[in-house]
Amino acid sequence: MSGPSGVTKPELPHPLPGAVGLSHLSAYDWEAADGVCGGSPHLHLVCTEAYVVTGGRGAVQTLSPHGYREIPLEPGSIAWFTPGTVHRMVQGGELRITVLMQNSGLPEAGDAVFTFPPEVLADPERYAAQARLPSGTGPETAAAARRRRDLAVEGYLVLREALAAGDNGPYLEFQRAAARLVREKVPTWRELWQAGALATAERTGAQLDALASGEPAYLGAATAHEAAPTRLGGFGMCGRRDEYDLPGTTLPYRGE
Repeated sequence: MSGPSGVTKPELPHPLPGAVGLSHLSAYDWEAADGVCGGSPHLHLVCTEAYVVTGGRGAVQTLSPHGYREIPLEPGSIAWFTPGTVHRMVQGGELRITVLMQNSGLPEAGDAVFTFPPEVLADPERYAAQARLPSGTGPETAAAARRRRDLAVEGYLVLREALAAGDNGPYLEFQRAAARLVREKVPTWRELWQAGALATAERTGAQLDALASGEPAYLGAATAHEAAPTRLGGFGMCGRRDEYDLPGTTLPYRGE
């Protein structure tokens, strides 16, 4: 898909319902500094995320303007968090979840920001170096993912302790620092949103118009798709991640 200037724009050819992102996670069982086993605390700037628990036990710890909360996770339960909510998945025993992510493609394009200490967040190059993982799923990548998790927990514990003491200043400053960190990415995110979630919603509007006119020609393009995870046991923010190599599902998508 090209714009008026001939520049290729992102396109999401076969989106999942609502243009959501999809992956599967097994929570990390690495013990952190506070004795808790789990993932890397982080927030999303413009995406709501949902956990659908399919096995095991655990919890998700959240920080918001309402303070600290721990939500139990068990098979069949669902928890979701709006933009700006810091969340940390906690392992309680073979915890397994399916992740549904708003605005498919944006989290992989940098919408998620770790709760690293302020001095790291203030330096984009340093932040990128700490957030980046080596490719693959071997021991080197595992060690880097654990270091990343530990650094995120270090910053998170400071935010949590301040909120518990009635001081939301550090939490609010973290939100502002996260927003500053990603500001230059917003034009790219806007293109991804327009090509994915917005285009999907607009397509529904066109279909309603066609039904109202009595000319549902779009039904002639009816079809079905299938997919299976193409990478198992990758290192995500919260745990080991099974991913789909589908544009806008797990990986960033670009125009064909």
